[in-house]
Amino acid sequence: MPVKFKKTYKFAAYTSGYITLILSLSLVLLLIYNHSFSYLWLFSFALLCYVISFIIIQQRVEKFIYKRIKKIYDDVKLLDASNLSAQPITTNMETLTKEVERFAHAKKLEIETLKIRENYRKDFIGNIAHELKTPLFTAQGYLLTLLDGAIEDKNVSEKYLKRAHKGIERLIYIVKDLDMITQFESGDLDLHKETFDVVEIIQNVFDLLEMNAGNQKVTLTFETSYNSIYVYADKERIRQVLTNLLVNAIKYSKEKGTVEVGIEDLTNSKYLVRITDNGIGIKEEHLQRVFERFYRVDKSGSRESGGSGLGLAIVKHIMEAHNEKIYVESQFGVGSEFSFTLEKAE
Repeated sequence: MPVKFKKTYKFAAYTSGYITLILSLSLVLLLIYNHSFSYLWLFSFALLCYVISFIIIQQRVEKFIYKRIKKIYDDVKLLDASNLSAQPITTNMETLTKEVERFAHAKKLEIETLKIRENYRKDFIGNIAHELKTPLFTAQGYLLTLLDGAIEDKNVSEKYLKRAHKGIERLIYIVKDLDMITQFESGDLDLHKETFDVVEIIQNVFDLLEMNAGNQKVTLTFETSYNSIYVYADKERIRQVLTNLLVNAIKYSKEKGTVEVGIEDLTNSKYLVRITDNGIGIKEEHLQRVFERFYRVDKSGSRESGGSGLGLAIVKHIMEAHNEKIYVESQFGVGSEFSFTLEKAE
């Protein structure tokens, strides 16, 4: 406490001391001149003079500094005046310097965050424009061809209508996925948690994707020593997570590759579900962004392989809504592993 007092009121203390010394010497000379010198009178005068001087100087200096600093804050709109008035203002410039440095650092971080968000916004707008443009222009092209006369040819018209319909279906798929993500972010999409066997769900998803995997010449395997594993979550949302992750794993697997699902007993309350492939893998610079909307690791041909480009973003939102974690590990040219936690059923 003494150190803090000395630093905070150093200016006022020294200045009061100088004033007291000068006035006391003046009083001594006056008393000697009047032949009425007294140490008691001198001590009382010096003490009173010092206290009064200290209070006046400290208050005036604080008010002087406060008014000017507040004006700076008000002028540049950097800090709310209530934040300033709620804290004691002292003559200690070290404290002021630290506060300014802290504030500047916070503003620097805020600016950097805004720049990152702005870049993300630009990427997102560019990506969504591309994703929507492709099916729209596809459907439009076929329909215009039909309007130009191709509709008279029954074989051509049927083929073109089917292709236009396929483009519109993909557009609807993208819009539905975007709507789902928006609902997750706004908290409007409720989870319906229940106890269910996750092994059964995995087997159902395997059955659903068996033909897709066969076309890609990819083998699906399920590694578990349990016949049944019960978890507490939203059954349909977890089915969607498994489907999205397995579709991605199959899509980016090498020919005659393998996609493996495993379940580990992680803690007393959690299981860990792993989806591992020996596909093309993901480069390290992409790993932090794979869960972003429309972010494409493979910029060249991934759009031709279908999908909305929102699969991993949906997976991330579903797991966050469950207050669970999702992880990704990958080595380019070797393969990838996506894993997520699930709460054990009681």
